[in-house]
Amino acid sequence: MNVDGQSAGVVERLVQQIGRPVAPDTRARAALHLVDWLGCALAGHGSEAGAILADGLAPSLFAGHGRPRLADMNALAFGLGGLGSILEMDDVHRTALLHPGPVILPATLAASNGRNGMAFLDAVVRGYEAMIRLGRAVGPDHYAYFHNTSSCGGFGAAIAAGSLLGLSHERLVSAAGNAVSVSGGLWQCRHEPVMTKPFHCAEASRNGAAAAALADAGLTGPRFILEGPQGFFRALCGEGGDPAAVLAEPDAPWQIHDTSFKPWPACRHAHPAIDAALALRGSTPLDAIAAIEIATYGDAVTFCDRAEPHTETEAKFSLQHSVAVALVDGPPAMEAFAPDALGREPVAALRRLATVQRSAAFTAAYPRHFGSAVTVVLKNGQRLERTIDDAWGDSENPMSRDAVLRKSRQLMAHSGLDAAMGDRLIEAALDLADDAPVARLKTLLGEALRAAS
Repeated sequence: MNVDGQSAGVVERLVQQIGRPVAPDTRARAALHLVDWLGCALAGHGSEAGAILADGLAPSLFAGHGRPRLADMNALAFGLGGLGSILEMDDVHRTALLHPGPVILPATLAASNGRNGMAFLDAVVRGYEAMIRLGRAVGPDHYAYFHNTSSCGGFGAAIAAGSLLGLSHERLVSAAGNAVSVSGGLWQCRHEPVMTKPFHCAEASRNGAAAAALADAGLTGPRFILEGPQGFFRALCGEGGDPAAVLAEPDAPWQIHDTSFKPWPACRHAHPAIDAALALRGSTPLDAIAAIEIATYGDAVTFCDRAEPHTETEAKFSLQHSVAVALVDGPPAMEAFAPDALGREPVAALRRLATVQRSAAFTAAYPRHFGSAVTVVLKNGQRLERTIDDAWGDSENPMSRDAVLRKSRQLMAHSGLDAAMGDRLIEAALDLADDAPVARLKTLLGEALRAAS
């Protein structure tokens, strides 16, 4: 492919590549991710961070007609974009190490005025594809400093929103190029008790939606933003990044099918250890435990080795706390990570018995496989161990459709939403696969946010 006598850039080729048709089963998968995000967003809206980030969500934004205006797209994408990741239950792609739903779905909703469900879901699928393909290619040097959801999210959001707006090939390339040109999202927020992580998602979603709206108006953007001499990979990815990898395996199934659902309200890096602890639960009296050994891959240790969490966020990023909760309570509830629950016994006592170690075997399998082993050492010297090679919700260990719907309903109930209204919202999301108007979903979402406030 040539453009103006020059070889096409990576973004141009990707836009061409993901223009292929989307099959009904893939649309249905996108609708299920939408249902999952709705639960996460409504529950996140009830948090302190959610109330702050969603402050600009005026009722009129959910009843838009005609071509979306830039200001409205900004407000809706940002306001909704901050909500889906707050509880750490948002969907995740393992090898890209990012969370597409909280970024892609709000940006697509922001561009959805007058659109029907099939076009909406097709745009979601293409946005996931772009964001994930970029995330898979950035390499470990990038992830060491940058939150991939943030740094790659604007790219996917621009593709999703621009696709739904019906941008030409050239304008969609411009939208993606401009979104990437302002990429960021530093991991320093991991080291401080702050609310920056959902702000990253909100800004990435807003960035992509705005870039699409501006490209629709004619604003041009760089074609070679990924591989250019002062582009994304040269500037932000170090030795491990490879822009050509964005285009790898062009005929592979859509990446949304390999995007995992998260059943537990904790960092995804803690999930395989939670699953292993759940498999051990009930195998011995808790007062017979002398030590707990948690073995897992390197990034899980880097992000989640936190013996004494003091805040809700720290608890969600604590292998020790997550495993202790699973051993005591069974499937972890959101309340188990609240600040007033951190001193609860016997959870706190078990947490103090837990140690974390990096496993060479799990690290070698990562990120294709998120694995962990938990060993309970008894006072009589006996050792009880369970190993999880793939966390529940991953492709190799999938959550069923019913489990995802149940999770969403539970999150909606946690937000205070009436069960009947929650069911109507879920029905409206699933109906998009049959080409129902997006307007009904947006209207119900606006009503649900107000009802759950």
